[in-house]
This record gives sequence, structure tokens and C-alpha cells, in this order.
Amino acid sequence: MQIQPFLLSDDLPLGTVYGALLNDRATVQRLAPQFDSAPYKAAPRAPVLYIKPRNTFASDGAAVATPAELRIDATIGLVIGEKANRVTADQALKHVAGFVLASDLTLPHDNYYRPAIRQRDRDGFLPLSALLQGDAGFDPDKATLSISVNGRPVYERSFATLVRPAAQLIADVTEFMTLAVGDVLLLGPSEASPVARAGDQVHITVPGLGELRHSVAEEKLA
Repeated sequence: MQIQPFLLSDDLPLGTVYGALLNDRATVQRLAPQFDSAPYKAAPRAPVLYIKPRNTFASDGAAVATPAELRIDATIGLVIGEKANRVTADQALKHVAGFVLASDLTLPHDNYYRPAIRQRDRDGFLPLSALLQGDAGFDPDKATLSISVNGRPVYERSFATLVRPAAQLIADVTEFMTLAVGDVLLLGPSEASPVARAGDQVHITVPGLGELRHSVAEEKLA
């Protein structure tokens, strides 16, 4: 059986999704004592990336199964519309076809030193909104995001606190790797993301970008 591609639009299949950790100033400040200790003795200088593979992709309105409470690292995704390799920050957003709202789900963990595959890459752990075209005038660096669980507001964040704003993140990532058409670069989680449990309804909003809804269900073991 042929696997159908996950489409961002009628003519743009979703490629590889990369998330950026430690891209929020408050998180970096909280972890500074750990970074200053052996064996690292300094905070990472390059972007710390992870991958959300195909099995995590889910649409708006999805029911996400989880074995335990999960953390909602909701963020904005930059959808690449033109191959980007070693681009400068002032040219970076010209390579962006548009933006999506992403509920980057994970089982709670505090590991920044090795890939958290079991926590971040479970089936359906990346519900995505519809694509907003890049010419719509949306500015990710000035965006705010809010999360409601079961109709109750539980979280707000501003993207003005990013360590690397959108254009700089693209520039720093493409310094060592190519981003292809259809790839998505997530701006990363912020500090103290909220949690959800089986039975919860999650609603994420970014003014000017859109809304994303999904539910949480208890994982049924075979």
C-alpha cells in the first residue's frame, strides 16, 4: 500500500519537520547552572534540533493517544518554499512559503543532551494547522500564542523572547544543513508549557495565523 503524503496545501507535501530546543531565553537562563557544569561547561552555541517524523503528523481536530499526561509545546512552524542553504538572516524569510501552528506534543522530560525519541516522536504527536501563505503579512517575531484546555485559558507566550528570531534561526540552521521545499522549522517551545490528559480538549490560537484544535485520548495497549 502506498503511503499518501501529508499535504500542507494542494501542491506542497510536508517534508521533514525540525524542532529547535533552547530557543527561549527563560529556559536558557533556568538551565544555565547545568550548562556551566562538566562536561559541557557552556551553553550550546549552535541550534539544538530534533526531528518530528512522519508518524507524528496529524491534522487539525485530531484525537491524540497518550499513555500519560503530555506537555503542549505549542509553537509556530516556518514552512520552506525555496531550498535554503547558507542563507543570511536578511534573506532568510524569502525562503519561507508560509506558516503553520504546531502543537508539538511530548511526554514531559528534562533531557536536552540526547534525542528524546520515545517522548517526542509518538504517533500523532504533531497536530498542524492549515498553511498561512507567507504573503499574508504575518510577522512571527511579534506573534503571541495562547492555549486553552477544556475551554479554560491556561497559557500564553510571546515570540519576542526567542534567542534566535525566525530569520536568524533559518540562517543559523542552514549554515550547516540544507532545508528543502516542504520542510518545516519549528521555532521551539517556551518555558513552562502546560500539560493535558486523556479526555482534554486543546485549543491553540495565534492572532493573525489561526487556530488549532485537538483532543487527548487514553492510549489503548494491544
